[in-house]
Amino acid sequence: MTAEEITELRQRRYNATVVSLKLLNSDLMVLRVKPDFPRPAHHPGQYCTLGLGYWERRTEGCQVETLTAGEETKVVRRAYSISSSILDESGHLMRLEDNDWLEFYIVLVRENADGRVPALTPRLFGLSEGDRIQIGERITGHYTLDPVKPGDTVIFLGTGTGEAPHNYMTWELLSRGHTGKVVNACCVRYGRDLGYHDTHKKLMSQFPNYTYLALTTREPGVTRKVYIQDLITSGELEERIGEALDPAKMHVFLCGNPKMIGVPHRDRETGTLSYPQPVGVIEVLEARGFKADIAAVKLKGNVHFEEYW
Repeated sequence: MTAEEITELRQRRYNATVVSLKLLNSDLMVLRVKPDFPRPAHHPGQYCTLGLGYWERRTEGCQVETLTAGEETKVVRRAYSISSSILDESGHLMRLEDNDWLEFYIVLVRENADGRVPALTPRLFGLSEGDRIQIGERITGHYTLDPVKPGDTVIFLGTGTGEAPHNYMTWELLSRGHTGKVVNACCVRYGRDLGYHDTHKKLMSQFPNYTYLALTTREPGVTRKVYIQDLITSGELEERIGEALDPAKMHVFLCGNPKMIGVPHRDRETGTLSYPQPVGVIEVLEARGFKADIAAVKLKGNVHFEEYW
């Protein structure tokens, strides 16, 4: 494609600008995007789409891509939960109305085990500040704080960039003066993958009801791998928050690796649930009296989830 053709496609297909791009490591970034239109009304925990044309360059070191005829003029899109850095540069809780951008927490997918070539993230990691991008005009999703009462204990359990909506939801709870405990746990492979770690440490010093738990599974020196499920079954989660798990006054939010979440299959005829293996958090919690949301029958429980990939 010629430079003129690419310029024309960008002008026609893109509707937002990259205003900030912070590489936390070679495969992890915080991206802020300013739409050309007023930022849509939304709730923390929801998501929207980002898109780039197949004509954009891909960052090096990724699975080889071969485009089909005509594909080079199309746009590849993916849904991303909106994140939040929670604190402003002065260390105070952000004022949402002061921001005209949306924040995203993105990991670079270099290759897929199933052979599908990752199309979007290798292009996102080729962006620079000032570049143009496509953003969805609608922000949507049911993964929100709607069921939470002011005094409830709220527990966020995430893996990797599944922390993104939990950060935004944490901001909302702290901003509105939530009186119950707020616990945010994130499991990653290495410490360098905890992109908001310093922010969470600052939050713990400012808000007595806030606790952050960071779990790493491959960090040198780690003698015992602790996954999110282990945090619960070992009793460590209860110990850290200082109270027993109680379905009557707690809401648990799960986001990230589907294997961590463990959404059960519901038989349409009998309503019987069958849980996947390995054991996921939903099975662990339901054995303790919690109930997960079941969208098919519009059941709102006290375990809410958002699966990534």
